[in-house]
Amino acid sequence: MTESNGAPRGAGGGSMPDWEKRFRAPRVSLPDWAEDAPDRSLFVSNATGTYELYAWDRATGEQRRATDRPNGTTDGVLSPDGEWIWWFSDKDGDEFGVWLRQPFGGGDDVPAVDGLEASYPAGLAIGRDGSTAVVGRSTDEDGTTIHVVRGGGAPQEIYRHRESAGVGDLSHDGTLIAIEHTEHGDAMHSALRVVRPDGTTVAELDDTKGGSQELGLEVLGFAPVDGDTRLLVGHQRRGRWEPMVWDVASGEETDLALDLPGDVSAEWYPDGSALLVAHSFEARSDLWRYEVGSGALTRVETPPGTVSGATARPDGSVEYLWSSAAEPSVVRSTSGGVVLDPPGLKAPVTVPVEDVWVEGPGGRIHALVQKPAGTTGPLPTVFEVHGGPTWHDSDSFAAGPAAWVDHGYAVVRVNYRGSTGYGREWTDALKHRVGLIELEDVSAVREWAVSSGLADPDRLVLAGGSWGGYLTLLGVGTQPDAWAVGLAAVPVADYVTAYHDEMEALKALDRTLFGGTPEEVPDRFTASSPLTYVDEVKAPVYVSAGVNDPRCPIRQIDNYVDRLAARGATHEVYRYDAGHGSLVVEERIKQVRLELDFAARHLS
Repeated sequence: MTESNGAPRGAGGGSMPDWEKRFRAPRVSLPDWAEDAPDRSLFVSNATGTYELYAWDRATGEQRRATDRPNGTTDGVLSPDGEWIWWFSDKDGDEFGVWLRQPFGGGDDVPAVDGLEASYPAGLAIGRDGSTAVVGRSTDEDGTTIHVVRGGGAPQEIYRHRESAGVGDLSHDGTLIAIEHTEHGDAMHSALRVVRPDGTTVAELDDTKGGSQELGLEVLGFAPVDGDTRLLVGHQRRGRWEPMVWDVASGEETDLALDLPGDVSAEWYPDGSALLVAHSFEARSDLWRYEVGSGALTRVETPPGTVSGATARPDGSVEYLWSSAAEPSVVRSTSGGVVLDPPGLKAPVTVPVEDVWVEGPGGRIHALVQKPAGTTGPLPTVFEVHGGPTWHDSDSFAAGPAAWVDHGYAVVRVNYRGSTGYGREWTDALKHRVGLIELEDVSAVREWAVSSGLADPDRLVLAGGSWGGYLTLLGVGTQPDAWAVGLAAVPVADYVTAYHDEMEALKALDRTLFGGTPEEVPDRFTASSPLTYVDEVKAPVYVSAGVNDPRCPIRQIDNYVDRLAARGATHEVYRYDAGHGSLVVEERIKQVRLELDFAARHLS
């Protein structure tokens, strides 16, 4: 066994390479703006080398770093009156902590809610007065609880359940609270409940009841008008995510039936007259405006690629975070120009992505391919597997794959069954045979990559983080002759131990995926655990892990690494002081260097 120290061969000297510039270049998130003070905004940036929250006064142009912690901060909310920044304070990335708040203009951080102990966050909604809040929290002991806090008083519990739940939204006038819950035991498909601030129920909407289909709902937001009881809701009734308007007072449901392929989400324009529609289809996305009164649908012009977030401003303009696989992300506005352009190093462009469709055991599989410009195969190829699992790779900028391309590798990203954006059945396919289903799709694309001449069969790397790290370890064990190297970041490695150590919300998800606990369905957990196949692993394996990770805890990773060490298998492990990934730029660069070096040494 080798413990990596972050100083691989060739790491120093010379000018800064393009791949490193992409990580170091300042980035910003889509700014969140205060509903009743739209000149006040909050965004996330890595300008100082660590991702932190920044307050931005658009009227004066002043930008102020609001948080400053060694391991970074990304979870923050601006109160509707623009007076307060709420941010979640955990310990070194463990996601277990409390909400603090500070004045928008600067000042001391103070506890936002007295009387609530540390927990995992389960949603937050702040009233327009700035002093009323609905706080969701989750602990292993209590499950999910939701509390209402008024004017600095004691929090009042209005909801409690063992299964996962969360705060959806607070109505514009503060009289209604929308809750997403999974009391029925299916953590992949939420039902909705609307309650008053005293906890009494106003309305229920549950698509999991009746029929054989498993359908979910999500809260998209109350209409931004006092006294308006319309709630924008996402549903799956036609096999994909679509929005509808539900009047929680009358029970009336207005189906928008937008004629767009793929998944569709939406949010209200500030005056409530229209919806900003976000449309995702086959790894790309675009924006539309939907007139609530007439039903007219008009395209909001954005460049080809991926819109990672968008918001409609009071003047009717739309700000959006855009990128493509070749071009770095930027916050733009339909009124013209760039909204936020941080000074300093600019991220170099990289090669565009190519679409590949491969027939697989569960249907056509969409894969995204990048390779060095002007090259022909066969090339050393990295299969970069996305996390989630309910997520998908898209035509958006990612510094990690670009780094592999810079070093002469082709990169293949597979939107396997379980990925979002290809319909409900595709996302919901990974049940009971967890991990094995996804790897069938990865294997089908791997066969295409080799037979097409793109990939060198002797230099195939399986890599990924989180769920992608889990699939990497499971893949090198169940397909030992297929992969030359495995690179697993923050993975599930020993699924039974991971289940018992992980945060409560993920236990609920695992019970849904497997159909029970490890004690109730032991054969399913055994069949899907990388630890089961660790003695079959032939490829050199590199594992990186955050010692404070509540999602893929360190003990189960140690169990797997110990088994590799016991049989003298070639492997390296790198542990770092953070949670489920790092918010520190230097740490991210260090980890990429280690992976690049490990692959180079074992593919030569």
